[in-house]
Amino acid sequence: MKIEKFEDIVAWQKARELTKDIYELTSIGKFEKDFSLKDQIRRCSISIASNIAEGFERGGNKEFIHFLYIAKGSCAELRAQLYIASDLLYINDVEFNNAYNKAIEINKLLYGFISYLKNSNLKGDKFK
Repeated sequence: MKIEKFEDIVAWQKARELTKDIYELTSIGKFEKDFSLKDQIRRCSISIASNIAEGFERGGNKEFIHFLYIAKGSCAELRAQLYIASDLLYINDVEFNNAYNKAIEINKLLYGFISYLKNSNLKGDKFK
């Protein structure tokens, strides 16, 4: 399948779903009142999808790879914050595992995409 727009990227689609999940998790119970952690974990989830989109629109594979690495970093930060939320009993084990596993899946997709782009002869749209 040819990727013509960032919305075609599976990692972006999964990141969008994860962001929705994070917003739902952080809108209830004790989590809702911890404004610092709530805002930080939300920003992380938004950053994953946003960096995939921004990198794609830059039009060059080197820049795209750079933004995919930033998205991976945000994915790791989100996982760390999930541990904190779990430790503070803001989320239960099922909620933690669901969000954590989605983040791991996105991370793997990003890693695979980065590897593909690094080994590709394509340079990106702005080099055509």
